[in-house]
Amino acid sequence: MPVILFAVPALWDEYHAPLTEALSQAGIAAHLVAYHEIKDQGGNIDPSQVDYILTAPTAPLVDYAPFTRAKLVQNLWAGVERITGNATLTQPLSRMADPGLTEGMVEWVVGHSLRHHLGLDRYTVNPDRIWDPTCPPLARERKVAMLGLGVLGLASARALKALNFNVTGWSRTPKDIKDFPCEHGEDGLRRALKGADIVVTLLPKTPETENVLNAETLALLAPGAAVLNPGRGPLIDDEALLYALDHGTLGHAALDVFRVEPLPKDHPFWAHPKVTVTPHVAADTRAATASVLIAENIRRGEAGESFLHLVDRVRGY
Repeated sequence: MPVILFAVPALWDEYHAPLTEALSQAGIAAHLVAYHEIKDQGGNIDPSQVDYILTAPTAPLVDYAPFTRAKLVQNLWAGVERITGNATLTQPLSRMADPGLTEGMVEWVVGHSLRHHLGLDRYTVNPDRIWDPTCPPLARERKVAMLGLGVLGLASARALKALNFNVTGWSRTPKDIKDFPCEHGEDGLRRALKGADIVVTLLPKTPETENVLNAETLALLAPGAAVLNPGRGPLIDDEALLYALDHGTLGHAALDVFRVEPLPKDHPFWAHPKVTVTPHVAADTRAATASVLIAENIRRGEAGESFLHLVDRVRGY
């Protein structure tokens, strides 16, 4: 019977029932224990007897060295940049690709894309009661650049394409995706951004992706373009973004993630008329659907099969 350590005390009550059910449905008889039950936390579970660890970068567990038998560390977040640099974490690491998280991200991206595409702000904020019957172009006339073609990026890109947006994807490395135009590398980034009306950033945070949207790349966009960032705060040069908004190059920025969170109350994004701040709510891990994925990875571990969504430690995601 595998021992599974749930190492995020704040989420124990949320996950305990759905995870227990998911493990049962997967045919896994397991001993699910909370972080406080580990011996060095005053409990009676020996770390060397733990087979699987469920954690998140905000969890109090920081030393993975005593968990010598652990087959997998399963992250509960999609982002892993806060945990990959932990030198004690030598076990295989899997990132979360929760279907519920993906659905939430798609909804956020589609919602803000349609908001910009249809120009909804001019109707919702219209104190002078201006009657402007100008119709927007069709979605197929809007170029969208999707930066990042992982699980979240590709799902969002496909949803926009289903609405007839003209979507081009970009990733750092080549991808061959059937019936979907993909660019890669620095030249490909410029091609994807050139004339784009909407840009969505869903890249992981790595040294190579930091400030991927900067003064030079923002200048490639169509006049009045919208930037949507539900990925990671450091993907955008904040000063370059504000300059482009202030000087009319960009029309709007919808930002869900930031270099510092919570976003400081004196940050200029809060008061800027062309910036929408959402408090890191574009996508969240849902315990019910995440538990099914966790149970499947544990089933695979017990069956000697390959784990899903393993992190490449060299790439950092």
